[in-house]
Amino acid sequence: MDWNYPIINRLLDEWLDEDIGHGDLTSPALKKTTVSAHWKAKEDGVFCGGPLIERLFERLDKSVHVTLLRKDGDHFQNNTRILELNGAPKYLVAGERTALNIAMHLSGIATETARLVAELEGTGIRLADTRKTTPGLRLLEKYAVRCGGGINHRFGLDDAAMLKENHLAWSQGIASAIQAIRKHAPFTAKVIVEVETSVQAEEAIRAGADGILLDEIPPLALHALVPELRDLAANRRANQGSNQIILEASGVNPSNLKAYADTGIDLISTSAPITKSSWIDFSMRFD
Repeated sequence: MDWNYPIINRLLDEWLDEDIGHGDLTSPALKKTTVSAHWKAKEDGVFCGGPLIERLFERLDKSVHVTLLRKDGDHFQNNTRILELNGAPKYLVAGERTALNIAMHLSGIATETARLVAELEGTGIRLADTRKTTPGLRLLEKYAVRCGGGINHRFGLDDAAMLKENHLAWSQGIASAIQAIRKHAPFTAKVIVEVETSVQAEEAIRAGADGILLDEIPPLALHALVPELRDLAANRRANQGSNQIILEASGVNPSNLKAYADTGIDLISTSAPITKSSWIDFSMRFD
C-alpha cells in the first residue's frame, strides 16, 4: 500500500474534522508539554493500520512520534503492547478516538480473514473479498483483507466486468453480453460471469468468459461440475488459444469452506471478513 495516495490524506482530514470540529474543548485542561502513551490489545488478533495511524498523528502535528511495536499482518495476544506515542497531550487526545476506531475496525477484518484463510491452509484455494465494503473505506478494508492473508477481487466497476443475474436478465443472453463488453472495454479487462446452473457455466465458457463465478452451487454439485468445466475450458484453449479460466465459488457459508475447497475450484469469494467481522478492542493508556 502506498500511503502517500491523495485519497489517504483526504480520508484522514475528513475523519479528524468530523471528531475535532472547531477544536477539542478539553485541551485547555492539559498542562504538560510532552507525554507518552501506549496502545494495549484487549484480545488476540491480527494488527492492521499502523502506517495509517502514523500519518493520522502526523496530520495533527509532525512532532508526535509513533513507534509501531507490531507490523500490519502481525498476530498478537491479549495485553500485547501494539504501539507507543510521544508528543503534546492535546494532539494525542485529539487523535485518540479516530486512530483507535480505524485500527480496531481494520484489525477486526484482518483477524477474521486470517481465521478463514487458516481453514483453507494446505488446500491451495485462495480466499477473495467482494465489493461489499463500507462506502469510502473500500481501499482500506480491502487492504485489511490482504493483511489477513486473503486476496482482493475487483475494486470497482471499472477494473473488471462481472455479469451478474440482473445483467443477464436485462441483456440478450450471455454470449451477446460478453461480445458487447469486449467491444467497449480495454483488452486488459477481464470478463467474469456469475452463473447458477451448469448450462449457464458452459455457455459462458464457450462465449469467451475469463472467469466463472459459481454462485450458491452446493459442494456436491460442484464435484461433478468442475471437472466438466475444466475439460470444456481446455478444449477452448486448444482451439482458440485463450487464457486459463478461473473458477470461483461464491455465496459460500464461511462455516463450510473446507467442503468447497475439496471441489477443485480456484478460489472462494466471500464478504464475511468485512461484513461479519467484529472490531478488535484496543485502548490507549498513559505511561
